[in-house]
Amino acid sequence: MSDHESTYVPKTGIEKWFDSRLPIIRFGADYMSLPTPKNLNYWWTFGGILALCLVIQIATGVILAMHYVPNTELAFASVERIMRDVNGGDLIRYTHANGASMFFIAVYLHMLRGLYYGSYKAPREMIWIIGCVIFFLMIATAFLGYVLPWGQMSFWGAEVITNLIGAVPVVGEPILIWLRGGPAIDNATLNRFFSLHYLLPFVIAGCVVLHLWALHHAGQNNPVGILIPKDRQKKDTVPFHPYFTVKDGFAIILFLIMFAWFVFFMPNALGHADNYIPANALQTPAHIVPEWYMLPFYAILRAIPDKFGGVVAMFAAIGVLFVLPWLDTSKVRSMRYRPTMRTFFIIFVLVGMGLGWCGAQLPDAQVVPGMPSFTLFDGQLNSYLWLTRLLTAYYFLFFLVLMPLVGLRETPRPIPATISEPVLPTVDDPLGAGSSEQKG
Repeated sequence: MSDHESTYVPKTGIEKWFDSRLPIIRFGADYMSLPTPKNLNYWWTFGGILALCLVIQIATGVILAMHYVPNTELAFASVERIMRDVNGGDLIRYTHANGASMFFIAVYLHMLRGLYYGSYKAPREMIWIIGCVIFFLMIATAFLGYVLPWGQMSFWGAEVITNLIGAVPVVGEPILIWLRGGPAIDNATLNRFFSLHYLLPFVIAGCVVLHLWALHHAGQNNPVGILIPKDRQKKDTVPFHPYFTVKDGFAIILFLIMFAWFVFFMPNALGHADNYIPANALQTPAHIVPEWYMLPFYAILRAIPDKFGGVVAMFAAIGVLFVLPWLDTSKVRSMRYRPTMRTFFIIFVLVGMGLGWCGAQLPDAQVVPGMPSFTLFDGQLNSYLWLTRLLTAYYFLFFLVLMPLVGLRETPRPIPATISEPVLPTVDDPLGAGSSEQKG
């Protein structure tokens, strides 16, 4: 849909003046009338949900910043004051805290949808890459925000993560000193983290604009995974508005119901109890863990016995997503027509959840309590450490080995020629091109 012509016509003098100087209204109108594949399912509604989450996070974050004090002696108390003394402060704080979890739930589902349907393939590589940049910025923003309440998990989480940066040869130590503002985590660190946490959401918003721009240029992917030629646009597409604005709106309402359930009935369910204890540099928690949405990457970090190797593996787990368009060698986009790869994808999703579960456990705890453990190299065979290593191996195997090899050797199922033909019967094909007989 990169050749979609503008249909916007300015009607008033003010609109014409604006359009000739900053055609932002034209961009919005053209996006609403963008030809969109008519077979998009509800997995495509998470883009709108993510946009709403970003708006909620920015709005609540700005309000919280008006009352928060980035000082190690006052930060924890200022958060409690927001909860107790600021009008609606508890609602704003819980919305912001749970909004981060909702944001990551939506982004993980959004990325898995793109992975399953091959939305990263040409000509949409730039859409995927910008999305990966947004994901990385979200992780950085979430980590910085996790430190701000200055509870036990906040302080010790910052201690662990910043120490990892120091493990990088040559440049690690200078970067660590700059990030902390000194040799140890203190007031300067909290001020830096607060400033960056406030700034990055607006950087994310700018990247979202680029993401939408790239999407507007390349056009939407679809569950079938086929490109729509210009002569088929009238048959295979419909305007984005009102068809998909209504569909997105319905999905957003359902998502907000779940969001509200956590905010009003389980506001602390996704947090860690130790973070409601003021930070104490002299008392280390029994188990230091990040928020749930970072647990898979934390597990990968712990899976590698070498400290620097763990840092490399953790960042590689995110970095491999950036080169995904060139790792997948299959000419078929959608895994709907790739049964072998679909099986490996389902295993990959289970592995991701397994990594999250392992990341929340003590590494030396037994997977099967009471079962004898056998020492192998530097760990116990019946421990979460070795289970984590197996899951980590599959994570990288999926991207670096399975995707290239399966794409070359797999025989995909027959792909429909168009979006409409699989469901609409014709004279020559009364069953429809998408019938089970033709799909094999």
